Amino acid sequence: QGKFTLLRDTRTDGSFLVHHFLSFYLRAGCKVCFVALLQSFSHYSIVAQKLGVSLAAAKERGQLVFLEGLKSCLDLLFGDEEQPGEPNPLQFLSGGSCGLRALFDLVRRSLAAGERGSRPGPVLLVDDLSVLLSLGAAPVAVLDFVHYCRVCVCCQLQGNVVVLVHSNEDAEDEENDLLVNSLCHHSDLILWAEGLATGFCKDVHGQIRIIKRLSLQGAEQDLVQTYQYKIQ
Repeated sequence: QGKFTLLRDTRTDGSFLVHHFLSFYLRAGCKVCFVALLQSFSHYSIVAQKLGVSLAAAKERGQLVFLEGLKSCLDLLFGDEEQPGEPNPLQFLSGGSCGLRALFDLVRRSLAAGERGSRPGPVLLVDDLSVLLSLGAAPVAVLDFVHYCRVCVCCQLQGNVVVLVHSNEDAEDEENDLLVNSLCHHSDLILWAEGLATGFCKDVHGQIRIIKRLSLQGAEQDLVQTYQYKIQ
């Protein structure tokens, strides 16, 4: 508990890691706030069913708070006026100077509400942060959002934060590079999925580097393990 996990992918799609953590934490009984900026609810629900988890049932019993970023964007740009007291979590798209404050307020309200009892710490899952840059958010605003989420979820609530970012070594995207490099420095654990340098292979889909940030705890070097993986 209290850890920040970064999911990173290069030359491949690392969304399988998001599906793994979503089903893992729901099965563990954690309260989960899922900020889904990349796909629709039905997409995540279908994959979760294959992994033996019902997202609809988790939403009904209040264990899962799901923000469908695609729907929020459409509601803000083409929908009706927002209800008083319930600002759109992505209202920075309308040109206001509030940054990502509304999105953080949603996370804080979702995970701080209700009695925990014997339930494990809450979890914030984001898929994926790079989309916020594409929508026009400044890198500093995204990093501020992550910082406040870490303070709220990891420190105050003793929960976990898991975020996915895309990185492309060939693309000259300075803003995304700044975001990825900054998050790597602050992560307790990095899961870095990479496509094979040799190209497509039927038996092996890629390799994953597991980087345990022991240097944050005073050790001289981080522990790095590299595995090849195949998605079943």
